[in-house]
Amino acid sequence: MEKINIRKLASILNISVATISKAMRDSHEISDATKKRVWDAARKYNYTPNPYASSLRRKKSKTIAVILPEVADNFFSLAINGIQAVAEAKGYHVLIYLTHESFELERTFVEDCCSGRVDGLLISITSETQTPDHIAKLQKENIPIVFFDREFEQITAPKVVTNDYDCGYQSAKLLVQRGCKNIRFLSISESLPICTKRAQGFLDAMAETVKNFGEEEAIYYCNGNNEQTRDHITKLLLSRPKVDGIVASVERLAIQVYLACQELKIKIPRNLRVIAFSTVETAPILNPSLSTVTQPAFDIGKSAAEILFTLMAGKDYGYHKKPVMIPSQIIERDSTK
Repeated sequence: MEKINIRKLASILNISVATISKAMRDSHEISDATKKRVWDAARKYNYTPNPYASSLRRKKSKTIAVILPEVADNFFSLAINGIQAVAEAKGYHVLIYLTHESFELERTFVEDCCSGRVDGLLISITSETQTPDHIAKLQKENIPIVFFDREFEQITAPKVVTNDYDCGYQSAKLLVQRGCKNIRFLSISESLPICTKRAQGFLDAMAETVKNFGEEEAIYYCNGNNEQTRDHITKLLLSRPKVDGIVASVERLAIQVYLACQELKIKIPRNLRVIAFSTVETAPILNPSLSTVTQPAFDIGKSAAEILFTLMAGKDYGYHKKPVMIPSQIIERDSTK
């Protein structure tokens, strides 16, 4: 299909050129509905903002993009600090996009990076992401990309991760050692690699140590906002009163477990032991203090940024061949003792 220019696209959509330009820059002046309409039409009619892109290619933008699912999770806040430390030392700006776990937003933001606005991209994918086409398109534009924490395994690109399988395994072992016999693994996704690896480690440990282990009920999925998640956890604890241990795959699930237990008058750790993948700074002062799989968030962000700048300098050092793994640490506190 022959490419069209911005004036032709504006005519098709019956909106102004300025509106299209602002929509593609993710301006707060433009509604989400209009932004989606513009990007859908751009894809349909094969439009890319070539004049803007070419002008940036002649001169570096001195900007890198970071696409994140959220910042409420303390992990991503710390990772941003690590990224920012490297970028500032290199004289670069950091442009942060939040997907709020929406694949459509992720795809839109990645396509925005194709316009030449940034010199490189760091990305942690959403829980909805199941196709790599948008990322492959970015690679065809020769824009360096590095995954951190949440990777897309089918894409050949540098990745910085932690030992998710091992930590899922060790978390289950810890609860079994503390006397738990009916443990559940709480997850936010059936397909997100960090969740599936943590869950598989958990399942393997349980199969090794618990007699007549029933895998079909061991994984419990909690989707939605905090209120919906707490409702799911409350229903689990009410319908399965023998559950005596929980491994929370992400930080926000642990907080909702605490709140659900408070409402149901379930005592942690007397009635229920809890461990969570979390970097939350308040873990030691929660009541009871929360046992955590503490991820090296700052180091993961820092390492990912360092690799990105290496790629932007035209070097590789084999980063495409094997993920960089930075181990997490299990810290036991009162919630499992």
